[in-house]
Amino acid sequence: MKGDDMAHKVFIDGEAGTTGLQIRDRLAPRRDIELVQLDPARRKDPLARHDALAEADIAILCLPDAAAREAVELAAGLPVRFIDASTAHRVAPGWVFGFPELAPGAREAIASAALVSNPGCYSTGAIALAAPLVAAGLVAPDEIASINAVSGYSGGGKELIAEMEAPGAPAHFTYALAQGHKHLPEIMRHAGLTRRPVFAPSVGQFAQGMTVQIPLHLNGRRIADLHDALAAHYQGARFVRVVEPAPRVVPTALNDTNELHLSVHGSDENGCAVLVAVLDNLGKGASGAAVQNLNLMIGADEAAGL
Repeated sequence: MKGDDMAHKVFIDGEAGTTGLQIRDRLAPRRDIELVQLDPARRKDPLARHDALAEADIAILCLPDAAAREAVELAAGLPVRFIDASTAHRVAPGWVFGFPELAPGAREAIASAALVSNPGCYSTGAIALAAPLVAAGLVAPDEIASINAVSGYSGGGKELIAEMEAPGAPAHFTYALAQGHKHLPEIMRHAGLTRRPVFAPSVGQFAQGMTVQIPLHLNGRRIADLHDALAAHYQGARFVRVVEPAPRVVPTALNDTNELHLSVHGSDENGCAVLVAVLDNLGKGASGAAVQNLNLMIGADEAAGL
């Protein structure tokens, strides 16, 4: 690691957004990080952004997809490395998917990568549940599956936050039921699914937190086998835990952490299971994951700032 006088320079492009602010708050106190920051009036100025990218060792993109692609173009020829928190590069060639616990070698691939794409929040929960079971042969790649989820409204950015905190806001709503949600391609790619799952995301009247559920007909599988396969995959993981099923699953239970808890519910007798993931949509689902990836890329303790 560099000494205090040679801190790693990090530019958060999109620092004023929800994800960017949370990343900044995690990095600002650290002595091994020096933040490269722009005058607020110049945050969208291409020349200012280019100069910041030229100064930075690593840039974290907290931007809409088009602006994230523009940032990468602005940095053409520069040695800066990227962590992209947008959807723009999650299935793009040449980009490493930033989920360290996903598979053997994932952590090392992130550590050495120049281009890392941060997983989406819903995707983190769905992939964490499905990928190990597909790899273990307990879920077929062409399984007929559905994914149901509820997120805190902070996942929708400033506009949704304002809407949900205004008088008369709904207690809950379901959306994206036309099956075009932007997280579906990365869920399929990184979970190893060949058949498109039916995805029903929703937003609740709470700021942070998330649950993701995958219901399954067991069809000869056993609850214990599903639990054991997940537990074996994540054994020793720092932030991912496989826990016993609880009577109630609370989406806000892991707020302000980088933790992800997985559980298997159901019964062999009834022939059905529900796989459940709980995480903070702004923690392991966004900002926390970006900091975890940054730590790997600079050789810091993986849990620094988390």
